[in-house]
Amino acid sequence: MYKTFSFTGAQKIVFGCAAFERLADHVKELGGRKPLIVLDRNLSKSGFRGRAMEVLARGSLKAVVFDRVEPEPLLELADEGVEAARRGKCDIVVGIGGGSAMDVAKAVAVLLPNRGKAQDYLGLNKVPGAGLPTIMVPTTAGTGSEVTFTAVFLRKNLNRKEGMNSPYLYPSLALLDPMLTLSLPPQPTAATGVDALCHAIESFTSVNASPMSEMVSLEAIRLIAENLRTCVHNGKDLAARERMLLGSLYAGLGLANAGVGAAHSLSYPLGGRYGIPHGVANTLMLPRVMDFNVPSAQEKFVLVAEAMGESTEGLPLREAAYLAVDAVESIIEDCGIFTTLRELGVAEEDFPELARIALTVVRPLENNPRKVTFEDAVEMYRAAY
Repeated sequence: MYKTFSFTGAQKIVFGCAAFERLADHVKELGGRKPLIVLDRNLSKSGFRGRAMEVLARGSLKAVVFDRVEPEPLLELADEGVEAARRGKCDIVVGIGGGSAMDVAKAVAVLLPNRGKAQDYLGLNKVPGAGLPTIMVPTTAGTGSEVTFTAVFLRKNLNRKEGMNSPYLYPSLALLDPMLTLSLPPQPTAATGVDALCHAIESFTSVNASPMSEMVSLEAIRLIAENLRTCVHNGKDLAARERMLLGSLYAGLGLANAGVGAAHSLSYPLGGRYGIPHGVANTLMLPRVMDFNVPSAQEKFVLVAEAMGESTEGLPLREAAYLAVDAVESIIEDCGIFTTLRELGVAEEDFPELARIALTVVRPLENNPRKVTFEDAVEMYRAAY
């Protein structure tokens, strides 16, 4: 028998080539007249700021732009975005970019009517009420933030990352246009793609997975495995980009409903202490965590291996399950992003402190199919060294 489950995500999802061109219509449908556009700094510099303003101008809308968002955003950026929105009297928030821009946008939207500072709402269910309407427009196929209830920030003074988690953060609309991902260079395409794969695998093997979350997570694994290499090495292949973005969306829905696992707990201190980008940290830790988890979820890892194109026919269960680890290591290597903690400047003597911090990132560990001890965490960091 199935245990009782629910399935949630963005209130509405629109997916398709040139979908971004109707942004102004969607803003109006949600009652917006003065949007705040939260934009990645690099995306803004590349000319996307002008494009966004042009799309809105065709619908007779003027926007306030907040384009100070950097990768691994500082918590203070959310408060700065709120001030920009208040000065501009904005009534809707549009996040455009990778996970960082969308996370800042979601936080700004709930802070505006609820007041207080961003740090007041860190943790689970700390947001007291609904925020402004939000539209999330991903320009990478990786984070899934367009359909999740989480916003993650770096607390520089504490050297760690923390999340704001509340149903009020679910976007009003996820607007996905594969054409916006065509210009993404190979390295971020690879890193964000493996990040999406991590979301898909960890949500599929989560102890809190449901039949619906398993369905989208497994299809995400298949789509990413079949298309990520093409997107990295032939980025103008629109069909591959489209399927990759769909896979990232499905992985985000899996993440939103089943959660992620120990790879995320172990990656957070790498971002907080060393500034290692989230996708790169997940790329490092995912194979090690999978190798650790296989004994506790062999049947599921066989399905992961098969979804990634591995032939398991006639193999013993354990051997077939470990093919999933091989498949992930192969896609990382083929995409040219294999690295080690040593190469990224992580000191071996820091492993105990990293493990201590990782064990405080409790929610992903609770989803993990195998209990992680302090010694286990240290050993997984050592395996990634």
